[in-house]
Amino acid sequence: MNAQKLIDEVIALPVEERVLIADSILRSITPTTVDVDKAWCKEADKRLKDYHEGKTQPVDVDSVFDKIWQKYE
Repeated sequence: MNAQKLIDEVIALPVEERVLIADSILRSITPTTVDVDKAWCKEADKRLKDYHEGKTQPVDVDSVFDKIWQKYE
């Protein structure tokens, strides 16, 4: 099976399955440790708490990626 056929098949899956596949692929490229995972979970909890308490404002993903692309163009 070639890469493009595999990509096409994965894209056709439900989002939950695509997330699982993407996570598995990323972990195979850049493995993390339990300590790193715990630290990210702690940070995510803090950010969510800050959001719910009104300490931070959400930023839409398109704005974030537009800024990133502008930086590297």
